[in-house]
Amino acid sequence: MSRRFRLLMPVLACFLAAVGGVFAGRAILPKPTQPGAELHEVLHHRLALDQNQQAQLQLLEQRFAVQRKALELELRADNARLADAIEQEHGNGPRVIAAVDRSHAVMGELQKGTLAHIFAMRQILRPNQTAAYDQAVVKALTDNQQ
Repeated sequence: MSRRFRLLMPVLACFLAAVGGVFAGRAILPKPTQPGAELHEVLHHRLALDQNQQAQLQLLEQRFAVQRKALELELRADNARLADAIEQEHGNGPRVIAAVDRSHAVMGELQKGTLAHIFAMRQILRPNQTAAYDQAVVKALTDNQQ
């Protein structure tokens, strides 16, 4: 064996072990779920919504998608203003504080809008569907705390 080959073998073995570890981890570990995925699953697949409920749900989701996108764009703009303020002030000055406050206000509007959307979707459910829905909402709000 040449000296170069003896040096290359451990490096190659480590690389192959790392790649194998990544594939094993992906196969064994649970895949991360998107926030609210279970709520979506409950609404669209487990509650057996009738056609009228499905139409109402689709309309609610379309309206909220527009509202959410607008607020997310506002948050992006707020982040740019915050970055600019940080660059200008190099500390926790009045522009930075104002940019943070504005960002928090928009985050609050997004959270309030999301809750209004959740409650609006609940209103289209029949009484025998609300318990499963409420359970999915609570799970969506508390899942990341575990």
